[in-house]
Amino acid sequence: MAGGVKLVREPYLVLHSETSGFKDVYGGAGERVVVECMRIFCEGTASRSAIVFSHPIGGGAFLPLVSALAHAGHHVIYCNTRYRGNDTALIMEKCVADLGACLAHARTKLGYERIVLGGWSGGGSLSLFYQDQAENPSITETPAGDPYDLTAKDLPPADGIMLLAAHVSRAVTLTEWMDPSITDESHPFDRDPELNIYDPANPNQPAYSQAYVARYRTAQLDRNRRITAWVREMLADFRRKGEPNMERAFTVHGTMASLCWTDPAQEPSDRRPYTCYLGEPRIANDGPVGLARFTTLRSWLSQWGFDTTNADGLGNAARISCPVLVLNNTADLACTPSHAQRLFDAVAHDRKVYRDIKDADHYYIERPDLLPAAVAACSEWLEAESLVR
Repeated sequence: MAGGVKLVREPYLVLHSETSGFKDVYGGAGERVVVECMRIFCEGTASRSAIVFSHPIGGGAFLPLVSALAHAGHHVIYCNTRYRGNDTALIMEKCVADLGACLAHARTKLGYERIVLGGWSGGGSLSLFYQDQAENPSITETPAGDPYDLTAKDLPPADGIMLLAAHVSRAVTLTEWMDPSITDESHPFDRDPELNIYDPANPNQPAYSQAYVARYRTAQLDRNRRITAWVREMLADFRRKGEPNMERAFTVHGTMASLCWTDPAQEPSDRRPYTCYLGEPRIANDGPVGLARFTTLRSWLSQWGFDTTNADGLGNAARISCPVLVLNNTADLACTPSHAQRLFDAVAHDRKVYRDIKDADHYYIERPDLLPAAVAACSEWLEAESLVR
């Protein structure tokens, strides 16, 4: 309830079917996929337009910005993919299928004529990946080589995309955060002190030299590629043995070691220095909730492999034709300003707008007073692009 207006939260399910050689989510029946959705709107209001949010692991129906947009009079739908709350075995191509089922339902069953994707945080690259495949369907298998035909899904294109505190992709973000001091995944706590930014004995201390930054980033990419090579070898071995659906789960240690968390001169912004969105970076680096901490062979290739993921936000952005709004929160501890700028620059057409929300944090939890500015930026863009009815 805000200003006497009641916010309605209407949960519902969208079902769709697919064929798969194995299960990667808990429970369920046969080939039936259940997509949990929630429609959020002010009581007594009607609209022919909807903002549809989704995120690879969902769970954002109560995010401050999602609720604030609904309070402002927009109809909002939050779509949880089948992997809600657990990205261990997540396949990005299947997230696209789930989002497509939600959009089709919103158009055909709920009657929305205009749909805008709300790409918040990791939902930004998912939205771009979705729109790329809706406009330019091309994928018929996952990066692991498993059949998965998005060209047969008849994905309804969105009419616009809002990239809100978004990063460029899960794979790029992970790579930029990986701890390159781990040079042997089988001995993750034997670390190269010259690449361990949390080791006081490291002779390379902030402010880091350009040469050290270049060395560090190269080592981060090398580590991502070593894991990818091992994953491919494991899958190839299973197939040679006649076990094409066999899987393996594994742990990736040390995935929260971005240089920007120990050196404020890296990725300069209005954020608080020496911290990250999971707290103390040194602790989060080996904590249980870091990016890609628990994953599988197929999931690594689909969402975390720098060279293998199809959810390449910058590449996807270059191929879409719908209008795009990029909103950057200047005090964001997770998605730093360079990600917003890279996304904006990647959009190849000129129907794009960039806006900064000065001093806003990632979730608007610390600065809820800045929500009206974010909502106003979204609403003004929607009106200018004739995306609200």
